[in-house]
Formats: sequence, structure tokens, C-alpha cells
Amino acid sequence: MLAKVLSSAVLGIDAYVIEVEVDITLGLPAFATVGLPDGAVRESKDRVKSAIKNSGYRFPPHRITVNLAPADVKKEGAGFDLPMAIGILAATDLVSRERLDRYLIIGELSLGGKVKSAKGALPMALAARNHGFAGILVPEANCREAAVVNGVNVYAVRHLSEVVEFLNEGNNLAPVTLDVQSVFAQNAHYDTDFNEAKGQEHVKRALEIAAAGGHNVLSV
Repeated sequence: MLAKVLSSAVLGIDAYVIEVEVDITLGLPAFATVGLPDGAVRESKDRVKSAIKNSGYRFPPHRITVNLAPADVKKEGAGFDLPMAIGILAATDLVSRERLDRYLIIGELSLGGKVKSAKGALPMALAARNHGFAGILVPEANCREAAVVNGVNVYAVRHLSEVVEFLNEGNNLAPVTLDVQSVFAQNAHYDTDFNEAKGQEHVKRALEIAAAGGHNVLSV
């Protein structure tokens, strides 16, 4: 039983598509993840197993192999939990495979099946649009970030079962809409800004870069 779910990862500032391949075969129960996974990705097997069981689905008592392709790039973070779980359910025919190749899926799973936030939703939404996907499924906590991108449908999901129902066409999620202009307008006015600092262009540039990247700054 083989299934493939499409996800995404960030390399630098850009995102690229990851193929999450799940193969389930007869044999002693085991869960192996290959494709240069880091510690957080390897630990996903326990989160995925508990999330599937606690969401009311059957976890297959067989040998499960998950391959994250391309295999020559290191995979980091817990954002592959949700696509792994969907891949396992698709391989056991609990999720329809007809729509799997139309969406990118990202999200960390709690032990109860809740979809938790993941990093990189904005560049991943850009990747979904640039590769012509019908949409991207992201955690509800990341939906506004991803919805900044025009030209791709962004669906906010809260629970594993919600994703299963959506892919089986039992739950018609509405795409998240965001008025980007109004968001920027709400934060366009500040009591103090760089206009009050004369000169010091290099210092102001350093502060801008630190603010954009979330870096620390020490001014002496």
C-alpha cells in the first residue's frame, strides 16, 4: 500500500515542494522515516501514531516507511506531522487519493490530533502558487500569514479529522480571505519613527534588517 502527499519546506528564504511517500507492508510493526530527517522529524512517528488513534482512526499494525523526497536535502521541524498522518490514512484507504496531488499540506500534530502552528507558511504559500496547486492546507494559527499571497487558496485547519473530511469531500472548507491593504493600513502610523533620527543611515539599516529577521541588536 503506497500513498504520496505533497508538503513543503523552507530552504533559506524560499520554499520547495516535498513529496511525503508512505509505504505500508506486512511485517512486524515498525515506523521508519528516511530522507535526511532531523530529530524533530524522526520523533514525529510517536505524535502521528497518537494523533491518528485519538482522532478515531485505526493505526495500521504493520511496517511503515516514510520517505521525504528529495532525499539529499535535510528536513527540519515538525511541520511534516500532518502530511505523514494523511499519507498513512491514504495508504489504508481512509483518505481518498484523488485530491492529494492538488494541495500542499503542512502542520504539526498534537497527541490528540489538533493541528498546531508550523514555520514558513508565507514562502510555502508562494511555492503552492508558483507550482500551480489548487490550494494549501495550513494550521489555523498560520492562515493569515499564508493568505497574504494572492493567487492560491489557503485553507485553515484545526484538527486531523477536519483535513480527512476535506480530502474526502465531506467538509467544504472556505478559503481564508485577507484584505492586505487594510492590514498594512492599521499598522502604518507610529508615534515615533526613524524620521526623528538625523543621519545614522547604517545604524537604521542594521535595525531594519534585525527587525525583519527577528535578530537581537546591541547598540553601544
